[in-house]
Amino acid sequence: MIILAGALASSFALTACGKSGSSGTSAPPTAATGVGCAPIAGDQLVLLADDKKLQNADNIVAVANSKAATPAMMTALDKVAASLDQPKLLALNKAVDVDRKTPQQAAKDFADANGLATGGSGGSGNVTIGAANFAESQTLAELYKIVLTAAGFNATVQQSTNREVYEPLLESGQLTVFPEYAATMTEFLNKKANGANAPAKASTDATATVAALKDLGSKYGLSAGTPSTANDQNAFAVTKPVADKYSLKTLSDFAAKCSGSATILAGPAECPNRPFCQVGLKSTYGLEVGSFFQGDAGGPQTKTALRTGKATIGLVFSSDSSLTTA
Repeated sequence: MIILAGALASSFALTACGKSGSSGTSAPPTAATGVGCAPIAGDQLVLLADDKKLQNADNIVAVANSKAATPAMMTALDKVAASLDQPKLLALNKAVDVDRKTPQQAAKDFADANGLATGGSGGSGNVTIGAANFAESQTLAELYKIVLTAAGFNATVQQSTNREVYEPLLESGQLTVFPEYAATMTEFLNKKANGANAPAKASTDATATVAALKDLGSKYGLSAGTPSTANDQNAFAVTKPVADKYSLKTLSDFAAKCSGSATILAGPAECPNRPFCQVGLKSTYGLEVGSFFQGDAGGPQTKTALRTGKATIGLVFSSDSSLTTA
């Protein structure tokens, strides 16, 4: 139910803001009667922590062909997971998207700074790391290459396209490992195994979601590593002037201080009726907003609405390189 950042995000994810039909047919929440927080223009956007876990857990996790997933390989890949948190993922993406480093250079700089280029052992033979055709996936694949090379493997990176193409290659062993997103991969395999209308196996709990991923993966010869705390999922941001004025760090902070008629929510057209957008903000956080500004799903329209003072809070993506953490 989560979509990823990047120009080709729609190839890798499920429906933005939630599954149509669960809440997609309900009426929009009623307008708030409290004061709320009026928009304040500002160039810098601040990510608010989803402290009550509204969004499914799309934490970054390595998914490997089980026959190739030796302890030496998975130990090396888990080093990448342990080194990444949300601020570091934002900085890694910024290095490519803003600073214009190549994914290879950004990965090398990160590996050097975080001790990933040395200390591995026990590996041998060839491994092929898959990468999707957006920058975050390519940079993560280059990090995998660095740690696997340090462990003794002969590692190469091969770019692929969408999950429908590369997942069978993982099963067959033509690709050895791929940087994945826990909830999205879980639901991809769930639908593959149990049909398009299968009840969801992914949840807001990263541990439970990866356990479901491992169970589903075992049916297709796939193994999953330890998930990173870093994720790429639906999220919400405000401008820094709004965050500073109201001392906001989390969505709970925002709901407590900004629920009311002056608050304007920006997002895609379906946001008012979806469980991971306005409906979820109300049911999970008790947030009432005064009005809705139609933008897009984490793209330039929503971010421009925030920066120009047309919206107080907007739907973004948690690994967007233009964001900072509160």
